[in-house]
Amino acid sequence: MYTSLFYLIIFLVTLDFVFERILNYLNKNSWTNVLPAVFKGIYDPAEYKRSQDYFLANHKFGNITSSYSFILILLMFFLGGFALVDSWAGQISENPIIRALLFFGFLGLAMDILSTPFALYDTFVIEEKFGFNKSTIGLFFMDKLKGWLLGAIIGGGILALIVWFYGVSGKYFWLYTWGFITVFMVFMNMFYSSLIVPLFNKQTPLDEGELRDGIESLSKKVGFKLDNIFVIDGSKRSSKANAYFSGMGPKKRIVLYDTLIKDLKKDEIIAVLAHEIGHYKEKHTKKAMFLSILQTGLTLFILSWFIRNPALSAALGVGEPSFHVSLIAFGILYSPISTILGLGMNILSRKNEFEADAYARKYFSAEHLSSALKTLTVKNLGNLQPHPLYVFFNYSHPPVLKRLEALNQ
Repeated sequence: MYTSLFYLIIFLVTLDFVFERILNYLNKNSWTNVLPAVFKGIYDPAEYKRSQDYFLANHKFGNITSSYSFILILLMFFLGGFALVDSWAGQISENPIIRALLFFGFLGLAMDILSTPFALYDTFVIEEKFGFNKSTIGLFFMDKLKGWLLGAIIGGGILALIVWFYGVSGKYFWLYTWGFITVFMVFMNMFYSSLIVPLFNKQTPLDEGELRDGIESLSKKVGFKLDNIFVIDGSKRSSKANAYFSGMGPKKRIVLYDTLIKDLKKDEIIAVLAHEIGHYKEKHTKKAMFLSILQTGLTLFILSWFIRNPALSAALGVGEPSFHVSLIAFGILYSPISTILGLGMNILSRKNEFEADAYARKYFSAEHLSSALKTLTVKNLGNLQPHPLYVFFNYSHPPVLKRLEALNQ
């Protein structure tokens, strides 16, 4: 049984790798030198060629990094790497919680260290070459250190609690875990911007002036109670621009990247925020959270039926049934279901983006949102014509040309 599971796992890992390579190949070959009419006069030929060079650089680099990761995971399977790491953890402690923490800690740290050279190349070679990188080596490693600490505290805490639930409640652990994760998801949605973001970025209230007045005027017009408008220093890492809405109830806030304020005109920024308010007014955030909670519950319920099967651990070379090792095997075996659920979430997300755009068109201006989308696409060297199949499987937002077409109908 475990031999069949082992080869099924290898098949699924290989299938995922090959399928992604096919999608990337199709996406690469969907490029054309013909500039779409809506971008003429905005995207000059030299800049459009630069966007293609940026895409190709990322495409080639993505092929290298994904191949590297694929080879590493195959080596872990065929050389008994998971069993070896588990034995190291077991030599330190037989306590199931500590052992699980050590197991995932060793794996996570090793994978992060092995991927660091690629992350450095991406940031300080590719992003630097195309004028996006604003980070420093010191900031890069400080971010990594903070990420490790957060992962250890938050990820480790959640894992420890799940293993404890499993130990005290058996196959019903999924109910306790589901309840805890639900509370955690709601908590993080409300407090992420005030608890986690400040560890990496400075957020300051938007100064008084025409922009703030315009945002507040729009908020009053649509009945959106807004107390917090912040500017985040995104320019310390990248020149790419963004804006987002976070939180619920009294904790909701709008966050503008300083690069967005620099790159867009006042009415374009307000149009972008009208789009974000549209997400809130259409209850997209709440719906997405509700679906995520249901998806988490489904995953945990299925996990509870299989986690006790010793064949899961045996497939990874561990003879004694192990909860934490079985999680690795289950995660890969569950991947086809996870992919289908992810496709559904992406389809819904793209639909939500169209609805938020329509909201901004109705309550502010299609012209200014269109202008903002064009400017941001040019500034970020965005891919104007991704392959439809690549979009279907990987895009949570519609391609910019589709959004512009819908806005101007």
